[in-house]
Amino acid sequence: MTDAPHHDQLPLPDYDHLPVTALSQRIRSLDATGVRTLLAYEQAHGDRLPIVQVLEHRISELDAGAPTSGGDPMAFAPEAHAGAPSGSKDSATLKEGPAMNPPSHGDPTNPAQPR
Repeated sequence: MTDAPHHDQLPLPDYDHLPVTALSQRIRSLDATGVRTLLAYEQAHGDRLPIVQVLEHRISELDAGAPTSGGDPMAFAPEAHAGAPSGSKDSATLKEGPAMNPPSHGDPTNPAQPR
């Protein structure tokens, strides 16, 4: 498909990084033209069946007269950047395990200590 839109022409920012559940909510603010643009892009690039089904279902809803939501499709997508920011206290504690003390009879990984 040579007429597929380029990534920069998509009506949703970070479209490729949105999970299916978030995408199904965020496309509610798009009109039929916007959803068709996403469908053309998806079919030309990833052609992921769950995504295609969500987009086709929304197009059929819009064609049947479903209204669009009042949300902003260009709004920040927190689901695309989930997790604690690096360097924060929470991210450090999630990466490190609990402090461990060596056994009272010595460190089993140290060959100089008796076991």
